[in-house]
Amino acid sequence: MKRKILFTLSVLIVLGIGYTLYINLNSSEKGNSKPIVVKVIKGNIENLVTSTGTINPKDYVDVGTQVSGQLEKLYIELGDVVKKGDLLGQIDVTVFKAKVDQSKAQLKYQEAQFKERKAQLELAKTNYTRQKELYKELATSLENFENAKLNYDSSLAQIEMIQAQIEQSRSSIQADEANLEYTRIYAPMDGTVVSISAKQGQTLNANQNAPVILQIADLSTMTVKAQVSEADINKLQKNMHVYFKTLGNNKRWHSTLDKIEPTPTVENNVVLYNVLFDVQNQNGQLMTYMTTQVFFVLDQAQNALLVPINAINGNENSYTIKRVESNGNIKEYPIKIGVKNRVQAQILEGVNENDSILLNSSSKAQPPSRMNF
Repeated sequence: MKRKILFTLSVLIVLGIGYTLYINLNSSEKGNSKPIVVKVIKGNIENLVTSTGTINPKDYVDVGTQVSGQLEKLYIELGDVVKKGDLLGQIDVTVFKAKVDQSKAQLKYQEAQFKERKAQLELAKTNYTRQKELYKELATSLENFENAKLNYDSSLAQIEMIQAQIEQSRSSIQADEANLEYTRIYAPMDGTVVSISAKQGQTLNANQNAPVILQIADLSTMTVKAQVSEADINKLQKNMHVYFKTLGNNKRWHSTLDKIEPTPTVENNVVLYNVLFDVQNQNGQLMTYMTTQVFFVLDQAQNALLVPINAINGNENSYTIKRVESNGNIKEYPIKIGVKNRVQAQILEGVNENDSILLNSSSKAQPPSRMNF
């Protein structure tokens, strides 16, 4: 009895496995043998080189200080819009004002000395002239005449010396007044305060290098720097059409390629070239350091007849396509190709809109949807 039951179970298991295999094989054969047919559609196509990039202001300036001292006051905050000549900050003027006052006092003292020496010069000149006339008449000694001349020459030299000192003091005053003016930090251009690197009350040392207090940028025009691989860089050229998107935003920003930098950067043994272009930013939507996906348009066509790239047979010299006729027969036709990319191709001659075409049997790809970039 037990043997009969075991035998029956074994037969049922074998039959079940066999039926499952038959269904799977039959289903697989039917799936493989069924051709994939798609329609010729109309749409837009682009052949693109893609890359990523970052956004920065085209024009910006680091605002620093030319003198050392305590940053007494900052009159701006991050994000403020400023005009050229606006007062941005103030460094403590105590030391610089005292230096100007000291230099002016020194100049005043030297000018008083000049007046005194000028009077002595006039006296020495009068005495020298008198001794000279007396010596001609032999009414005075040679010694008196020579002493008068020596005194006159000495007075002239002292006048020249004090004049040089006065000129030097005036130059020092100009420098001291310039340093005093440098304690006031003004905006060198119109723009937006995009960074502040110093704090109010901080002591700044300008002896070794000019410390940067803040950065002002003109955000009305931004520059996108994209990195393109060495495999694609030769496809690009100046003034070609380019557009980009920012993360989380489907809006397209359009421009033209401005510059390809000749020296690449190497990251993890990958050679990348910097490609730059400008874009207007009047509404302020583009912000510093935003990441972009950049599309360089190599070629494009509007309202074109499009087919999947895996429906095309042949090579650069001769292309064909398999069209399904109305009677169900499949016939191969020569075609002429226009713009193509990795997904689709523009057909210039050989097909019409809504024609049924056959995908290559070796391809398992599903028919792509209409692609409008």
